[in-house]
Amino acid sequence: MTLHSKPALETALSHRSIRKFTGEPISAEMLDAVLRAGQAASTSSFLQTTHIVPVTDIEKRKQLRAVGSNQHYIETCAEFLVFCLDLAKHKKIDAKVQTDWTEMVLVGAIDAGIMAQNVLLTAESLGLGGVYIGSLRDNARETNAILGLPEQVMPLFGMSLGHPAQDPLMRPRLPQECVVSENGYRPLDSDKLNAYNEVVRKYYQERSNLDLDWSQQVKNALCHPIRPDILPLLNEKGLAKR
Repeated sequence: MTLHSKPALETALSHRSIRKFTGEPISAEMLDAVLRAGQAASTSSFLQTTHIVPVTDIEKRKQLRAVGSNQHYIETCAEFLVFCLDLAKHKKIDAKVQTDWTEMVLVGAIDAGIMAQNVLLTAESLGLGGVYIGSLRDNARETNAILGLPEQVMPLFGMSLGHPAQDPLMRPRLPQECVVSENGYRPLDSDKLNAYNEVVRKYYQERSNLDLDWSQQVKNALCHPIRPDILPLLNEKGLAKR
């Protein structure tokens, strides 16, 4: 089977999160291609600290949906992938490797993000759609139990993939000058923030009839304890101890 993909720039600039899928399965050739693209991603010091768990068991999908804020597309997508920090393979090579440094959690999370974006970009170039599922960490301990993950392996996020059954609006990003500053950091400009808030407010009103801007979304997400069970679970797995 010959796979035809869109150019990288066109694909990247047209990204939208897809949460509704047709019932069409993803072909074995397509799935293999997106996974190979993920493995081809850059990895810090060639340590390859990511493990992907494709969840095909329907009962496990249902359980993960319950953990993941009852997001139906965990269960209804064609393929559901869970990206994990994996330092168990390194411990198997040599029990003396020092995987308990916090730096190793950063390395693993960065590696997983880079790999996952390769997977999603490739999937989108092939006409598929997808969405990241960070809500698996709402109850990371339960996610860990459902997947039977060992010590030194930590679930980070999921990804729902499938053939799109929607054509959503593109979500507006911050102005580039708010995220790129030459030779040093530039604090967020209040006027640009206010203007961006209005752009986001119009987006949400058109998309969902919501009265919501970006500043309020930040407050909703961050003005409370944020997954306080993560550090204890990492420590139990022999991670982030120092």
